[in-house]
Amino acid sequence: MNLKSILIGAVSAIAVAGAAQAGTITVVSWGGAYTKSQVEAYHKPWMVATGNQIISEDYNGGLAEVKAQVEAGNVIWDLVDVELSDVVLGCDEGLLETIDASILPPAPDGTPAVDDFIDGAIHECAVATIVWSTIFAYDTTKISGVSTIQDFFDLTKFPGKRGMKKQPKANLEMALAADGVPADQIYAVLSTPEGLDRAFAKLDTIKDSVVWWEAGAQPPQLLADGEVVMTTAYNGRIFNAFAAEDKPFAIVWDAQITDFDLWVIPKGAPNKELALEFIVFSTDTQRLADQASWISYGPARKSSGPLIGSYATKPDLLMAPHMPTDPENFKTAIANDFEFWADNADELNERFNAWLAN
Repeated sequence: MNLKSILIGAVSAIAVAGAAQAGTITVVSWGGAYTKSQVEAYHKPWMVATGNQIISEDYNGGLAEVKAQVEAGNVIWDLVDVELSDVVLGCDEGLLETIDASILPPAPDGTPAVDDFIDGAIHECAVATIVWSTIFAYDTTKISGVSTIQDFFDLTKFPGKRGMKKQPKANLEMALAADGVPADQIYAVLSTPEGLDRAFAKLDTIKDSVVWWEAGAQPPQLLADGEVVMTTAYNGRIFNAFAAEDKPFAIVWDAQITDFDLWVIPKGAPNKELALEFIVFSTDTQRLADQASWISYGPARKSSGPLIGSYATKPDLLMAPHMPTDPENFKTAIANDFEFWADNADELNERFNAWLAN
């Protein structure tokens, strides 16, 4: 029996897997409200259905820890949630296991998974779960009238500190958008020396007013503490702040940077087969829709969209208008060019760090 048959059989008979076959996998993600959404939608149901256990760990993204484990021949992580540019880079460098997309469950109407996932969501080394975005947000009790990316860079009209992630990705794109570059031309401009200079010059205009953050939980806290008047953030983190914690925060969708998050298996993972079973389970239509009831990240499957309902703890709060992919929110969206970042990340990180130090 091949691996495909084993995995599909495991899903179809998952409720009777039995304690005798129970195992444990270590699943690594970004923490906070995002990991909670995975725990509620994926981890708990899978553990109940199979008797398996999940050790959940947090990290701040990137491939450094995966690479260190693989190169040391001491891989302790079984499954990691990563961004698409890291999938491309990690797969090219041989840091990730390949995943046969034919093992993924079809949509409820029988549509094969490869046709049900949205474009770009399946990679030879990864399977996407969500569409998310980097946005910027503000505290409605402190300022008002904010509506465009230009407002984020306007210290005269909106004085005060800004929060930005301590990396070039998303910051360079937003800088060019604020400088008047249309969404569909951002990466063409960014791919030129002049375009890069233009982006850094725009960042120069607010550099002295920026508070740099590194972990996804920090931007809502920066707003809540009054340390910044606006901050870039992951859209789901801000949603959680106002939906679950009743914070007076508002998201500005102009020039949002959309991206995928995907499951990957580090090369040499100790429990590869069990990790694959979990991928099959967690990326079916219902599970992806279930996650979207806990956080405002769009499901990577087309068939999951119609199943998105209300926020898990507030039945009167509909989730669809809070998704990055909602038509009203998507008008000026910038789709992350994962190939650009896979090719240029090292060089731009070096330039960005040098720029920070000056």
